[in-house]
Amino acid sequence: MENQVVDAAILAGSVGAADLSLIGLFFRADAVVKAVLLLLILASFWCWAIIVEKILRLRRLIVQADDFEESFWSGGSLEDLYDRMGARPDHPMAFLFAAAMREWRRSMAGSAGSEQTLHAGLQERIGQVMQLTMNREVENLERYLGFLATVGSTAPFIGLFGTVWGIMNSFQAIALTKNTSLAVVAPGIAEALFATALGLVAAIPAVVAYNKFSTDIVRYANRLESFAGEFSAILSRQLEERSQDS
Repeated sequence: MENQVVDAAILAGSVGAADLSLIGLFFRADAVVKAVLLLLILASFWCWAIIVEKILRLRRLIVQADDFEESFWSGGSLEDLYDRMGARPDHPMAFLFAAAMREWRRSMAGSAGSEQTLHAGLQERIGQVMQLTMNREVENLERYLGFLATVGSTAPFIGLFGTVWGIMNSFQAIALTKNTSLAVVAPGIAEALFATALGLVAAIPAVVAYNKFSTDIVRYANRLESFAGEFSAILSRQLEERSQDS
């Protein structure tokens, strides 16, 4: 390693104007700093891919939920709405509705026993089905948020490791060449600071996006829970009406 430090120092001193561009710093860095930089670059790209996907998906889900609620509260038949949706809904609120309606139809088709027993059992089953469906859909929305949290908390320290390594190389270059010229130590220090900057570039958007998406998903989950409660109340009233008619 000492020979590499000496060679880097001699090369830096022999070049009149060192290339301190970002690309130049990357190619001049040693293997450890390069590995740190590549890791941070890949993490940053992956974070931005997750961020763009989450933004587009949440916007689409909000629009779809608005359209679905408009159809749901339009006063039309719930059975007709379920038939129009088909077997494969394309967003969580529709999944919630379809799961409850599926359980409703199964219970109505195979109902046996007293109306009171049917009412109590069906209410409990529908509540469980909607809760399980909602948990599954919210868990699907939260996918990859853990990666954002991990990058946000670890990227600065990974960049700091590259910084410490680069500064250590610079000090070794000073000790081995006995030359405190800025031309000797500047490239190593620049590489070190580049690692720190790249760690912050990866971490800051990840932390901001994680906080925003966590808040948006909680708000959307509350909306699903409110819909589930309202839909359960509607089905309960329909069961009571059936009991009174019979």
